[in-house]
Amino acid sequence: MTATDRSTELIKTAAQAAADKLAHDIIAYDVSDVLAITDAFLLASAPNDRQVKSIVDEIEERLNKELDAKPVRREGDRDARWVLLDYVDIVVHVQHSEERVFYALERLWKDCPQLELPADAVATQGKGAEHAKAQAAADEGEDDLDGELR
Repeated sequence: MTATDRSTELIKTAAQAAADKLAHDIIAYDVSDVLAITDAFLLASAPNDRQVKSIVDEIEERLNKELDAKPVRREGDRDARWVLLDYVDIVVHVQHSEERVFYALERLWKDCPQLELPADAVATQGKGAEHAKAQAAADEGEDDLDGELR
């Protein structure tokens, strides 16, 4: 069994919405052969809570406006560290970058086929690592500056 056309359409629209809000490392898996509850998972991440919320809001708005789809469940809003949107046909996970690394959902689904995504979403691959590296360099620069001021 493979993901339905409806699921694929939802995934592509959600992925484009996430990319438009600068999500990192967007990827989608066809989990229809291993899970009976949904066809596909979309994973995306962001470096801070505010951006996680922004991505989630954009995905929800775009799926509602363009495909008349509303989530049956939304979890994790309060902390915005890992927000889950359940559309039955698909499940969207938007995680803070730290949670994405810690929980490594890709490891769980690596044997499932990846779904084709819009070019903008594909271009986000590796952005999380780039951001982490840039942040580490900035933090190191601040430490150096603190040492000079003392």
